[in-house]
Amino acid sequence: MMVANQILASGGLWLSLGGVELLLDPGPGTLVHAAKRKLKASKLEAIILSHRHLDHSADVNVMIEAMTEGGLRRRGTLFAPGDALSQDPVVLHYLRSYLERIEVLEEGRSYSIGDVSFHTPIRHHHGVETYGVVFETSRHTISCLVDTRFFEGLGLHYSGDLLILNVVRLEPGGPFDHLSAPEAGEIIKEVRPKAAILTHFGMTMWRAKPWEVASKLSEETGVRVIAARDGMAFDLAQLD
Repeated sequence: MMVANQILASGGLWLSLGGVELLLDPGPGTLVHAAKRKLKASKLEAIILSHRHLDHSADVNVMIEAMTEGGLRRRGTLFAPGDALSQDPVVLHYLRSYLERIEVLEEGRSYSIGDVSFHTPIRHHHGVETYGVVFETSRHTISCLVDTRFFEGLGLHYSGDLLILNVVRLEPGGPFDHLSAPEAGEIIKEVRPKAAILTHFGMTMWRAKPWEVASKLSEETGVRVIAARDGMAFDLAQLD
């Protein structure tokens, strides 16, 4: 409902790490929101899909086209789970030749783009093949814990300076494989990052005012917890 009504934008995460520009999970509206914020797709070096659900991948094709300047410059890398490329694929075949390379994400594997490395520590409990991403630079580790049902030991795979969590539900339960606010709190306590950002809110989180949920989690965990908002930028220098 949040995406269908665009109550909040669904453009994914744009990361600038050590001069490397990366895009994680380009959902509906990514290109429009990037252009509004003067983020140039032609500067991207990689696009990463955590999984093929449309709220995470709907703009992957237009972003590949923009990254490669309509295919005039063969460049960039796409990282995606196998089922996003083969089984009911979300990446159009004609665009694949525009890219320098395509790498298939798998559990426990490591990858690199320029001076940035990342790994996909564990397959998540979600409706399709899904992986969170842990980025490592010379200065920081940024862990992106994407869509999943909570399971024992999940947090152990996402240590780092900054923890970004997709938190759809206010309370545990329900038919969907997504984290709730209390489960996010348990993970934050376990990981003890320097800061945590909550994002990907569902209606129950939105009605509860995510900034108030984040404030409560800050008190409970002793970690600075921030509720994401459209267009928010986070300077990694805050972690130093």
